[in-house]
Amino acid sequence: MKTSRIPLLIDTDPGVDDALALLMAFNDLQHEVVGLTIAAGNVGLAHTVANALKLCEVCAVRVPVFAGTDAPLVFPARDAAYVHGRDGFGDTGYAPAARHAEAEHAALAILRLSHEHAGNLLLVALGPLTNLALALKLDPSLPSRIARCVVMGAAVSAHGNITAAAEFNIAFDPEAAHIVFSAFPKIELADWEAVLAHGFRHDDAERWLAADSPRARFYAGISAHTRAWAKAGRGERWHAADALAMALALQPEGALELRERPLVVETAGQHARGATIVDWNRQTGAADNVAILMRYDQARFEAMIEAALAAPGGA
Repeated sequence: MKTSRIPLLIDTDPGVDDALALLMAFNDLQHEVVGLTIAAGNVGLAHTVANALKLCEVCAVRVPVFAGTDAPLVFPARDAAYVHGRDGFGDTGYAPAARHAEAEHAALAILRLSHEHAGNLLLVALGPLTNLALALKLDPSLPSRIARCVVMGAAVSAHGNITAAAEFNIAFDPEAAHIVFSAFPKIELADWEAVLAHGFRHDDAERWLAADSPRARFYAGISAHTRAWAKAGRGERWHAADALAMALALQPEGALELRERPLVVETAGQHARGATIVDWNRQTGAADNVAILMRYDQARFEAMIEAALAAPGGA
């Protein structure tokens, strides 16, 4: 189905920060979310699918949800339930959504939607890249139909958040990340180190969450566990990784500095599996395949979050 707005396909593993990014996308008038393709990552697939469906219900949107991969391509990986809660949404015990996921597999939905919106599709990947890797193995021509690909992942100078060298989304499935970064000629990258540079104050977040909106009330509940964990471990600022990637996707004009460089994913190594190696000095002669976000307009970013939380929703 064609749309007059920019079609937006989000591959995600909700997850509290994924949920905030989805609220931003649902609230954006310039983009139309044409699908949510879901992978395991922050927590298991049954939970990430249920969380996506529930968030759509809370926001009163009828975006199709497609279940995808329930594990990495090769090796098992540790989830992030200790951050997001066992169910990924803060263990609030919410009533499940009435709607179910579509029958089509996420990887197949990615390919179909890439044809339906060929040349116009904005693809945003907020979780492990397993669904995208499978789609690329089925059809290596996928990147030719994507207008922009924005990824939340990586630690571009090896300051990892799940290992000493690696960021969670890449470390969860390094083989998938290798496939994706090798296939796309240019990925716009919001990495973990950019996230750390764009935190926002907990007291500001609490003020935004006090909005008289079903979205704010729901998000306040599901994020309470994560916010408490962040406040205890990271101090006065909260870092919502996927929200920063979504800000870059929705309003790229807010990027104050991007640096293009070659990037490869380490799939072996005793200490560096899942690390993202950036050739900052361009010593290898490889083509630049990422545009790394270095600085984003902080006021614009925070305004997008505040507006998304205050937006009206369902019951």
